[in-house]
Amino acid sequence: MRVLVVTAVPAERDAVTRACGDISEVRAHQVPGAELHRAGPFGVLSGGAGPAAAAAATAFGLASGPYGLVVSAGIGGGFAPVAPVGSLVVASAIVAADLGAETPEGFVPVTGLGFGRDRFTPPPARVRDVAAATGALTAEILTVSTVTGSAERAAALLAAHPAAGAEAMEGFGVAEAADRVGVPVLEIRAVSNAVGPRDRDAWRIGDALSALTEAFGKLVPVLEGWTHHDRNDS
Repeated sequence: MRVLVVTAVPAERDAVTRACGDISEVRAHQVPGAELHRAGPFGVLSGGAGPAAAAAATAFGLASGPYGLVVSAGIGGGFAPVAPVGSLVVASAIVAADLGAETPEGFVPVTGLGFGRDRFTPPPARVRDVAAATGALTAEILTVSTVTGSAERAAALLAAHPAAGAEAMEGFGVAEAADRVGVPVLEIRAVSNAVGPRDRDAWRIGDALSALTEAFGKLVPVLEGWTHHDRNDS
C-alpha cells in the first residue's frame, strides 16, 4: 500500500522519511507548492501550516498517486495528563475545533449552523493497528487555526471535546482533501508540548520528532500487512 504522509514543515517530513532508512537515498519530486519525498512505502511532503495549506498540499500530493491511505503527521500539543510530552496520539476522530461561529450563547460548530461538517472518523481497524504497533494513545485530535496559549482556552476545548488527546493545525484540512477522492485518512501526532499556557522553553521538539521517526519505523511492517490483507480480499 502506498501512503501519502502530509506534514506541516520540512523537519517533520524528514523525521518520517528517516524511518525508511538513509535520508540521502530519498527520491524527491516536485508537486505544486511542495517537494514530495518518496521513501519506502511513503510519499512524504511538507505542505505548510494550517488546514488550508494542508488541504491544498494533500490534493496535489494525491494527484501524483495513486495512494491507498493518507496520513496527517507531525508534532502537536498534548492535553495533560492523558497525552504527556513525548507520547504519541493516533486520532479516533479528526475534529475542526474552531470552525463555526461565536454567538451570545457561546461557540456553535459549523454543523450547528446547518451546513458543512466538523469531524472525520478514520477507519477504526487501521487506528487499532497503529495504536497496537506504536503504543500510541487513541483519542480525538483537534484541528485549530490558532494554537492554544492559555489555561482558559485549553479548559474550554476540553469542555467542548472531552475525548481530545491532542491539538494541531493540519489534520482536518488533510482529511477534507482525502475524503473528496475517497481515500481513507489517519492522523498521528507526537506530543512536543502541553496544551495550555505558551512556554516555548518547555517544548521538546527534538524529542517529539524522534518519537515520530520511531513510530513510522514501526508502521512499515503494519503497512505491509495491510497490503497483504487487501490483496487477499480482492
